Amino acid sequence: MKIIFAGTPEFAAVALASLHDAGFEIPLVLTQPDRPAGRGMQLQASAVKQFAQAHNIPVAQPISLKLDGKYPEVAADAHALLHATPHDVMVVAAYGLILPQSILDIPRLGCINIHASLLPRWRGAAPIHRAIEAGDAETGVTIMQMELGLDTGPMLATQKLPIAADDTTASLHDKLAQLGGDMIVAALRKLGQGPLAATPQPEAGANYAAKIAKEEAALDFTQPAELLSRKIRAFNPFPGAAASFDGTPVKFWCAEPVASGAWKPGQVIAANPQDGVLVACGEGALRIAELQKPGGKRLPAAEFLKGFPLEGGSFN
Repeated sequence: MKIIFAGTPEFAAVALASLHDAGFEIPLVLTQPDRPAGRGMQLQASAVKQFAQAHNIPVAQPISLKLDGKYPEVAADAHALLHATPHDVMVVAAYGLILPQSILDIPRLGCINIHASLLPRWRGAAPIHRAIEAGDAETGVTIMQMELGLDTGPMLATQKLPIAADDTTASLHDKLAQLGGDMIVAALRKLGQGPLAATPQPEAGANYAAKIAKEEAALDFTQPAELLSRKIRAFNPFPGAAASFDGTPVKFWCAEPVASGAWKPGQVIAANPQDGVLVACGEGALRIAELQKPGGKRLPAAEFLKGFPLEGGSFN
């Protein structure tokens, strides 16, 4: 079976590596154009492109696939390339471009998507972040036959994964990426023997995982500590939950909710090596284990306090 792979970030690169290691023939990879990144804002290739180039797999980076869009000539070239590249199926994982029907119709066996949630829950761009933020007890991976709707296609395989109490988006991402890679290999091996059973998604329980906006990073300490602790885990590593202390933004990378007495929300209850950093919330308090100031490194609370004392102050 020959596979065209479409994906961009590390989540997709893990799946691509799994397919490559399993021995599938991959004549072409599609990924997003190189983007500026880092302090120097130098152009950086996606994780998928880096893997493909390291393994001598041809790469295409169209900015659009819509023939009636802003870049019709680019899209037409991409269509021609797909038609000219012998393949059976396209595997898509966190690609970042909308696939029009004209693309979905090209592969003989269609386009199959690896999605990091138990569909129909958390359709959309940020299923891992939103599952942690919402306090879900479990998530998983769905292998789905793609159609025009946003993550609405029939399900070919699902597998659940519990969300640990200390999972961040970073740690859960890695677990789901590996699970997705294992599942797509198993699904394609079955597909090579015959059509896969497809289960339509139920409408009950469907919701949308909106893309994470930087503005969401601000913590509101009038909210319960339990909710804020989930937000901190959900926004680790991006964009990083934050609050202001005397006008200085401080990022919070690790925290746990604890019981506390009556304090003004945002008040620093304790800030010392023995007690750590304890901040009052609308309900309970947060014990902050890891913090970061602008231009600094992520530090354990005791180390952070050596250069940035918080005792007696407040966050807002």
